[in-house]
Amino acid sequence: MKPRFIGLMSGTSMDGVDVALVEFDNDIPKLIGCHSHPITEPLLSHLHQLADPSFDSINQLGRMDRAVGQLFAEATNTLLAELGIAANSITAIGSHGQTVRHFPEGKQGFSIQIGDPNTIAVNTGIDVVHDFRSKDIALGGQGAPLVPAFHHILTSPKCEDDVNVILNIGGIANISYLTKDQIIGFDTGPGNALMDAWCRRTLKKPYDENGALAARGKVLPALLDKLKQHPYFAMPYPKSTGRELFNLAWLEQHLEHFANEPPENIQATLCQLTADTISDAISWLSPKGNLYVCGGGALNPVLIDAIAKDLPDYKVQSSSALGVDPQWMEAMAFAWFAKCHIERQPGNVVQVTGASRPAVLGSFTPHS
Repeated sequence: MKPRFIGLMSGTSMDGVDVALVEFDNDIPKLIGCHSHPITEPLLSHLHQLADPSFDSINQLGRMDRAVGQLFAEATNTLLAELGIAANSITAIGSHGQTVRHFPEGKQGFSIQIGDPNTIAVNTGIDVVHDFRSKDIALGGQGAPLVPAFHHILTSPKCEDDVNVILNIGGIANISYLTKDQIIGFDTGPGNALMDAWCRRTLKKPYDENGALAARGKVLPALLDKLKQHPYFAMPYPKSTGRELFNLAWLEQHLEHFANEPPENIQATLCQLTADTISDAISWLSPKGNLYVCGGGALNPVLIDAIAKDLPDYKVQSSSALGVDPQWMEAMAFAWFAKCHIERQPGNVVQVTGASRPAVLGSFTPHS
């Protein structure tokens, strides 16, 4: 039987735990089964608190580390039960964890993902590979984005002389720019994070379903220009970011002169901010090519239309065209990273993260 790995992913949007069971023929992935596991409202509330840059509680961190580990194990066991597949047929789980802090710069840079691997291993009976970012950061890198290495595997048969870009729109958006001779990747800035935060504040809903709120509004050019002045957007790569920079508190600093605007106009502007900063980064690399979109933002037609208008010379399509459903791309990637770890293969791309050398990523926690 070909080796099978499970990938576990909960992104910045915290909209659920994605579980992907992937079978590999050499490096070619085949999705065997997938499952999206909900995060309960009490746990979600605690995670949002913990991810707030101003929040600081070691006790809370310890409890949530265990709670997320239990959640990830439950999600894994649910998928295996649905598929009727035994745990002992899985080589390992690759668990990204839930990011609660990402400060990779400086001599003591770090990135923290919670979801205790011991809890996952014990509760599933499967070995776990985890903590994929720390080695790259120790080598002077950003520890993110990591997925361009996996994206290169998917697009290499298609590269030839084409420019292929894979855009992942989670809470933060990141791009992988892929040609026959080059791999470039970095976080472009906010993906869904600001739009989701605005929806939680104004509608008491977790996200803007189908971009309906943004579709009813009009873009506010003055606010858009102010938001685009953030220095992150002009920084050269390698670079990565998170909710530490782009959060509701940062947005509210810019809303003083827009207090009377209806919520839909703010949402339309945030949608355009995401579209413009993504498109500016892509067009700076190449004026034309193929753009494959994955992540939760791929399901927002208003956002996708705005990106397509910004990039008229790109063929914009779902990552389904590469044989990967947009919802499962990142979970599949961390199944692949677990495989790389087990096979002692480097998982980072140094020109993407800025690390001093390629390295085997992750730490190993056996279930026994």
